[in-house]
Parts: sequence; C-alpha cells; structure tokens
Amino acid sequence: MSVSTPRTKSRTVTFRGAGDITLVADEWNRDARSAPSGDGRPTVLLLHGGGQNRHSWKNTGQILADDGLHVVAVDTRGHGDSDRSPAGNYSVETLAADTLTVLDQIGGPVVLVGASMGGLTGILAAHQAGAERIAKLVLVDVVPRYEKSGSARIREFMFNHVHGFESLEEAADAVAAYLPHRTRPRSPEGLKKNLRKRDGRWYWHWDPAFLTKPDDDPSNRADKLEQAAIGLTIPILLIRGKLSDVVSADGVKDFLGKVPGTEFVELSEAGHTAAGDDNDAFSRVVLEFANR
Repeated sequence: MSVSTPRTKSRTVTFRGAGDITLVADEWNRDARSAPSGDGRPTVLLLHGGGQNRHSWKNTGQILADDGLHVVAVDTRGHGDSDRSPAGNYSVETLAADTLTVLDQIGGPVVLVGASMGGLTGILAAHQAGAERIAKLVLVDVVPRYEKSGSARIREFMFNHVHGFESLEEAADAVAAYLPHRTRPRSPEGLKKNLRKRDGRWYWHWDPAFLTKPDDDPSNRADKLEQAAIGLTIPILLIRGKLSDVVSADGVKDFLGKVPGTEFVELSEAGHTAAGDDNDAFSRVVLEFANR
C-alpha cells in the first residue's frame, strides 16, 4: 500500500457548522459519486481526535481516495483552521450538531470514521442522523467507557504544553516522549501542520478553551453515548491499538457485549493514535470495511 503515486489530489474546502461556524476540510474526489461508473459508494467522513486536526488523516484519506472514494476530513471546531467556538462550547452534543450540518452539505450516506473524540461524536451523530445518512461507523480506539487514566495522560500532555515551544525540535521532543512507541520523523517540519508560530513561540493549533471549558458529567455522558451505540442498527467497526492505554481489553469486551454486532480489529503495532502509529494496516482495514 503506497501513497507515492496518488491518482487524485485533495483540495481545501469549507463547510458550515452549527450556528454558522466555519469548518475547514480537505476533500478528495468530490465528483466520485456522480462518475460514469456510478458505483454508489458512500462518502467517507473522517473526524479526528481532540487536539489533532484534519492532517492526521492525510495518508489514510489519500489511500481511500486513490481507491475512488469521495473523502472528507474536517477540522473540528476549535481545531486546525476551523473557527473557534465563540462561547467555548466543545461538548459532544455541539460537535455532533456540527457533524449533522456537514452531512446536510455533503448529501447522500457516509461512512463515518471517528478517532477518540471524533468517535464519540460519531456515535451520537449516527444515533441522531439515522442509517440513511450515516451508513457505517468506524470507532478508532474509543468506546463510551474508556480508561480514565489514559484520557488523563492525554489531557496532561495537552495542558503541559499550552504555553507553546521555543522551537520545532522542542515540540518534536515532547511528542517523542509522549509517543515512545512511534518512530520519530527525521525532520520536525511536519509539525508545522499542527503548530502555529506567534510572538516567537510555536503553539498547538487548537483552542485552549477546549480543555478548560466545563463539560457535562462524564458518567452521564458515558451512559448517554452507550445507549446511543446500543440503539444503532448500522455496521460498526471498532479498531483498537493494542498498545493503547485509553481503550483496554476489558473495555472492548464490555462494548462488544453490549453492541454485539460490532466487528473488532486490533492493531498490534499501534497505540491510541492508531492511524498514525500503523497507517498501512489501519487504512487497509478501513478501506475493506468501507467497500464491503
């Protein structure tokens, strides 16, 4: 599997979110579903995790697009190049409302692929949208009852660096310490997609209010999302990184017991950031599921 000779290029587009907020996205094969082949395959909508952005899906989006799929990778509100929430509202309900608005603009059914926060958003959006709009759901290393210790480690990493870095190398050091299982890139230049420089320092490109704005009670949210997942009738694929500290083996067992039709794949060389940790294996699984 390779992205060295892509058949199609992405372009940057914008969508309206809830409250007319502007969401920026990368899109491949916009006209794929109206092509002469008319294969009727759904769009693949990619939702990243908290603190990430649409560039997290670059390789996977390209692989899916090279297979002829229409693919959209969106910057969630407050992340990447999308608008920040005026009121600092980043609840899963608000993110799901954004997703439903994007679905209206895409038209037709989608396969929704959501990592971490994007997966939780996907569960609620699928519950609200119905099978005619979200035909399949891929949950990337997330279940409603995830491990709090793993989630706390993510938040600690984000909090610790909210004041930025002196250089790209310093940021690369922080990422390497946070993801010791991942091979470190030779150059830190790729981090420019996740950082912005101002006043001589490099800052993660997401709204700090995403971490500090109070949200609903975690237990109540888990109950709500679990019930939403149980009520889904669409095909669901759960992908876990075996090295993950966010989704445990027990968490997977619990979810599969409550949502028994769910397919499950575990990636042995990946952690919580599965798409980035073992992109070839991850993209292969997603492509097969989307095409089935």
